[in-house]
Order: sequence, then C-alpha cells, then structure tokens
Amino acid sequence: MRRFTTVLTVLLGIFPLTFGSWFLFSGHGAAAGFGIDPWPTGVAAGYFGVKGIRDIVTGLNLLALFALGQRRATGVLMAITALIPITDMIMVLSHGGTAATALGIHGLTAVVMLFDAWLLLRERRTVEAPQPVGAHS
Repeated sequence: MRRFTTVLTVLLGIFPLTFGSWFLFSGHGAAAGFGIDPWPTGVAAGYFGVKGIRDIVTGLNLLALFALGQRRATGVLMAITALIPITDMIMVLSHGGTAATALGIHGLTAVVMLFDAWLLLRERRTVEAPQPVGAHS
C-alpha cells in the first residue's frame, strides 16, 4: 500500500505543475477545461498567471515536503490543499459552469487528494532497527 500511496502522492504533486504551466503559457487554452466560460480577456486575463503560479507552487510544496521524507506532514498539507479544488468546484457551480465539470474535475480531485491525505496520515512510522556495534579490539 505504501508504494501505491507514494505513486499517488507524486502524481498529485506533478499534476498541478502541468496544468499550472499550461495556464501560464496558454491561458485561454487551459481555461477551456476549468469550467467557467467565458474567461477574462484583456487586462483581466492576468488571472491566468495567478492561477498558473498558484498551481505550480502547490505542486512544488507537496513534492518538496514529500521528497524530504515528511510523509505525515505531506498528508496534512494534502488535506489542507484539498480546499483548492473544493473552492474551484464551488466557483464553477456558482459562475454558470456545468455540474459535470465541477464535480467530475474539481470534486473528484478533492476526493482523491483527501483519500491520499488519509493514506499518508494512517501510515505507521517505520523505525529502523538499531545496528549492533562491532567489538573493538
């Protein structure tokens, strides 16, 4: 189960890097899949960069903490970070988006993140057995 949790956690860290980059470099293309239409244009399109960097930093935070071996702390951060897709889901629903997009993309993401957080938080700490000290002559 630990291997599954590791893969899931790494994927949940990589995904925001991917679509965050997409929002930074191709905002209008990425916005089509978010669920709110129409997206801002002109000066207001600067929000693409805001969303993009938010997603990239989110992914980097999760991956950095996980890479440092802080699985439990990663679980706590994952649970807190699940508020992002929950809020995105609410925004899509309250701004004319479809329920299918809100629930199928953002809601499902939140559920998977909370599941991963739960898996990380329920892991038992592994303690290495002490190594015998060799006799000195």
